[in-house]
Amino acid sequence: MTITEETAPLSNYQRIGGAASVRAAVALFYDKVLADPEVAGYFTNVDMAEQRRHLALMLTVVLGGPNEYNGRGLAEAHQPLGIPAEHYARVGGHLTETLTELGVPADVIADVAGVLRQVQEQVVAAGSGR
Repeated sequence: MTITEETAPLSNYQRIGGAASVRAAVALFYDKVLADPEVAGYFTNVDMAEQRRHLALMLTVVLGGPNEYNGRGLAEAHQPLGIPAEHYARVGGHLTETLTELGVPADVIADVAGVLRQVQEQVVAAGSGR
C-alpha cells in the first residue's frame, strides 16, 4: 500500500468482532428476554434456534456487515403480535444492556438505538402509542 492509498473505515460489525461477537450478543440478549416475564410470552411457540439465527442476520446488517437476511420483513413478522410500545422499549433496553455488558463502544450502541427508533412503527402495533 502506498501512502496515498486510503483504507476504508471499519464497519461497526468489524469493530465489534464480526460474526462471533454478533452470535454472543444474540445469545445473551435472548437469555435476558426469555427471563423477562413481561416479554417472554412472545416466544412461547417460537423455534428459538431459528429466531436466534434471524436476529444474528438482522443485527449483522444493522451493524454494516454482510446482508444475508432473507426472512420476513419486520412489519410482517411483528404486526400480528400486537406488540405495545412499552414492550418494544423493554426489548430494546435488553439489547442496549447486552451490548453495553459486552463492551460494545457507545457510538455503536447509539447507532443501533437509532435503528431501533427508525423501525419502531414497523414492530409496534398500530394505535398502541409510541
